[in-house]
Amino acid sequence: MARSTGLPASLTLVGAGKMGGAMLAGWLEAGLDPATTAVIDPAPAPEIAALCAERGLRLNPQTPEPAEVVILAIKPQGLEAAAPGIAPCLGETSLLVSILAGKTVANLRDRLPGARAIVRAMPNLPASIGRGATGAAASPEVTPAQRAMAGALLAASGHVEWLESEAMIDAVTAVSGSGPAYVFHMVEALAEAGVAAGLPADVAARLARATVSGAGALLDASPLEAAELRRNVTSPGGTTAAALDVLMRDEGLPALMREAVAAAKRRAGELSG
Repeated sequence: MARSTGLPASLTLVGAGKMGGAMLAGWLEAGLDPATTAVIDPAPAPEIAALCAERGLRLNPQTPEPAEVVILAIKPQGLEAAAPGIAPCLGETSLLVSILAGKTVANLRDRLPGARAIVRAMPNLPASIGRGATGAAASPEVTPAQRAMAGALLAASGHVEWLESEAMIDAVTAVSGSGPAYVFHMVEALAEAGVAAGLPADVAARLARATVSGAGALLDASPLEAAELRRNVTSPGGTTAAALDVLMRDEGLPALMREAVAAAKRRAGELSG
């Protein structure tokens, strides 16, 4: 039974796009009972419709019922329009878990007055392969049992960090939520630099991709901090040191990353309301 896994006895997922669909697949693999799971999405992708049909999940039920846990995975801008359809899913003891960027607990309660216990969470795209990084914060109404259930759901997609305050969520959004895009862009930039240095474009692209994915795997497998791994690769006066002299200068990568994260955090704040 789903209860034995620490997962909820009933769950409703609102929004089954890339992130919602990836999380749903992880929950089912972890033991979530499909018979007590509903998916609400006005335009589900063919693979989501097929999954619901194959596993027996209720897709867009005509009469939604309160669930033990309701997951909001729609676009933040769609909350206002979606709220009337979400309200019947929330009972007095339901836990609402929102992954909507920028939407605060106060924003959610304004649109969904029936929501009491709320967890805000920010996962990222690697959740689709079970390697996500999620930051989460609980409202005071969340019980220890509800927090444990939310943790079990989020951990099905990867690493979870519980935050001391909801105020940290926008920073999490800017660091790990958007972070995969920064890494993918670094692969693009490294490949472009390889072409500029004389490599064929396809060779540069394959080398850049393999380098970043391999470095990530090493970072994951090693107990060493990233800074120590960097030092281990860098011979004094060598080629890596010459490149790092450029990347680590005052206007280099650290300054650009601070600026990028600040911009993402600012935009997350603008999405509230």
